[in-house]
Amino acid sequence: MIRYICGLLLSFVFLNANAQNKTPDDFLGYPLGSKFSFHHRILDYYKTIATQNPDRVKLIQYGSTYEGRPLMVAIVASPENLANLDNIRNSHLKNIKLLPGNTNTKTPAIAWLGYNIHGNEAVSSETAMKVLYELLNKNNTSTQEALKNTIVILDPCSNPDGRERYVSWYNRVQNAEPDITPFALEHDEPWPGGRFNHYLFDLNRDWAWQTQKETQERVAFYNQWMPHLHADFHEMGAARSYYFPPAAKPYHQDITKWQREFNELLGANCRKYFDQRNWTYFSKKDYDLFYPSYGDTWPTYNGAIGITYEQGGGARGGLALSRPDQNDTLTLKSRIEHHYVTSIATLETISSQKEKIVSEFISFYDNAIQKPIGAYKTYLVKSQGNEERIRSFAEWLSKQGFEYGIAGKNLSLKGTELTSLSEQNVKADNNDLLISAFQPKSNLLKILFESQPALEDSITYDITSWGLSYLYGLQSYGLKEKLAPAAYQSEKIENNIPATKPYAYLAHWKSVNDAVFLSELLKRKILVRTSNVPFETNKTSFEAGTLIIAKKGNGGSNFDSLVTSLATKYHVKLIPTSTGSVSSGVDFGSDQVVSLKSPKIVTLYGEGISTTSLGAVWHYFEQQIKYPLTLVATSKIAQLPLDEVDVLILPDGNYSAILNDKMLNALQEWIKKGGKLIAMEDANEAFLNKPGFDISKKNSASKKTSDPFKKFGDKEREESSYSSPGSMYQVSLDATHPLAFGCSKEYFSIVRNAYNIDYLTEGWNVGYLSETGYKAGFVGNKATEKLKNTLIMGVQEMGQGQIVYLMDDPLFRGMLYNGKILFSNAVFR
Repeated sequence: MIRYICGLLLSFVFLNANAQNKTPDDFLGYPLGSKFSFHHRILDYYKTIATQNPDRVKLIQYGSTYEGRPLMVAIVASPENLANLDNIRNSHLKNIKLLPGNTNTKTPAIAWLGYNIHGNEAVSSETAMKVLYELLNKNNTSTQEALKNTIVILDPCSNPDGRERYVSWYNRVQNAEPDITPFALEHDEPWPGGRFNHYLFDLNRDWAWQTQKETQERVAFYNQWMPHLHADFHEMGAARSYYFPPAAKPYHQDITKWQREFNELLGANCRKYFDQRNWTYFSKKDYDLFYPSYGDTWPTYNGAIGITYEQGGGARGGLALSRPDQNDTLTLKSRIEHHYVTSIATLETISSQKEKIVSEFISFYDNAIQKPIGAYKTYLVKSQGNEERIRSFAEWLSKQGFEYGIAGKNLSLKGTELTSLSEQNVKADNNDLLISAFQPKSNLLKILFESQPALEDSITYDITSWGLSYLYGLQSYGLKEKLAPAAYQSEKIENNIPATKPYAYLAHWKSVNDAVFLSELLKRKILVRTSNVPFETNKTSFEAGTLIIAKKGNGGSNFDSLVTSLATKYHVKLIPTSTGSVSSGVDFGSDQVVSLKSPKIVTLYGEGISTTSLGAVWHYFEQQIKYPLTLVATSKIAQLPLDEVDVLILPDGNYSAILNDKMLNALQEWIKKGGKLIAMEDANEAFLNKPGFDISKKNSASKKTSDPFKKFGDKEREESSYSSPGSMYQVSLDATHPLAFGCSKEYFSIVRNAYNIDYLTEGWNVGYLSETGYKAGFVGNKATEKLKNTLIMGVQEMGQGQIVYLMDDPLFRGMLYNGKILFSNAVFR
């Protein structure tokens, strides 16, 4: 009898456990695909499933967004593997030498499926609920077989802030029945759209640079797991079908044979399912494996199989959209089904290749440690005079998971200077950074350092040059010999008040930290002066742009303690001086020593503005230098009280509907009274050849000539000949102009347009591209001429004010260290 009762209880428990797993439809209260789900409801579903299946699901919050929404993953595994999860992770990291210790333990394959990194590509998070349910569905033979060999990490929403921006809008405007009309409101997402995060950054282009909070936290968690495969689920234009691997060319040359083979295997499995269902798709087109900061390339360069999936739909797709050209209606339900099928096909493929994918991953890391790719076995980065840049660079290296140190002694070496690619004799000083290529993440290190990545095809999806020496403005060398670094420890800055309080404190101007320090001083109403010429005092040389914080004009008994404590907080080394006299240059009372005011800064927000350009400006002020920025709607510019504004920033965008002739006249009057206008990229188009503005296109501009016998099949390649999708140029810079203060001797910029702008005739041509400016990356042959002798940065004085013309965005993706300093100059000087 007791045995019978126990049997009944066990049967009840087993049946109840299966019954507990509600489908997404049952949990949400509506069929999946009939409505867009809010982020918190998706997480609620994940939490409920995890709570009911503690032996098979582990839910982990790895971070939060700028708006405070949780970033979470669900780790799904067989009961045996989940119970042993920590040991599996540790053994895996030991196998690839990212944790100390030896182990020969065989581990399961680890697959990370990432959904919804672009917020308005919202099908992904809906799919993530179905994938979780089916992974736990014991009647699904495919998923249960995959879980025997694979640990699955599900990231249901990588960009919750962007998703909520889109979903909140859509759910507010949708009809009771989806309106499939292409021009209906529910297919016309308003600016700025949900693609980007809170600061309007593209998180799928931030993996390498880690400028955003979400990326930093995701990469930190990723580095704790180092999955064998990372799949990134996206959407593209609503008129398109479905993209899955193999990827398009160009492939980076260092992508391994196995990674290429797996692309083919995965594509074959996806193709099988799509053919069975008569679904349309394409491969080997558009989505390449080159630029290193994507959710497919960055994992690839870390040894994983990195994959992108693209479903037709995106923001325009809505719940249902008529596509007359394809004689169908695209539905959210069908988009979910497509992403679900490729999710399962991915897990099937990795499971079927479990032994191979694990062994190849270990070999990838063994080779990186023992015989790293590339000509250079050590990278040397000079630190003298760049200590704060080195601190910032070292922090970035740590975020990536790179090993590094210092030379530890003085050495005489031969090396290749990485911006000129010239062989030079180089002296390594004790505190110079050394980064050995003999380390686990050597492949990624080599690819990010390379100055001229080999490009097998000129038609690419993104920028084609990114070398770290260019981006950080640090003098770097590739060495062919193996050197062992000594331990690195950043210099501790401690500013003390001298026994005799000084006449002034001096601070060099050459790092982003210096701009943060200036920002804090100005916010606290501390009067800061700066010298527009170099000077020498107390046998110490100071460059133009040096900050001078004198007692004169700064009352209060806590002046010294406030200035020294703020400098210490932001790692700024103060040099006290007892006099306002200098041994060379100009004394501190000279007209060449000017005060820096605390400006009221406004930028425009709204239709016509480039979201990412505005986002870079917004993030720069709020998260990097922490100085207040006022956002004003473009529709309100006519009502803007210009007399209350000191600096007006126009991010990249189309201003034809924003700045009419009346507004241009108002801006000129404001500038003449002391206002400063900063125009970025295409914002400059509003001022070209307009009365009073000294900016115009070059008269000698080459024009497209029509070829009556041109071939339609060559259209894409012909168009690329006029483009510069993102190449590296050295800018000829007037270092004596305040706009250039603190920038490196060599200033590099990522050129993404054929500017073709004439030199200013009345203003200052601070930065321009010469005949020899090109350094690396693809530039179309017809764009090349337009990028010779063209203005990049100029300043026009107008009455008491000025206009700063920035043809190139110095804040682009937050990548260019010198660009941040130059932009600080544009704002505050």
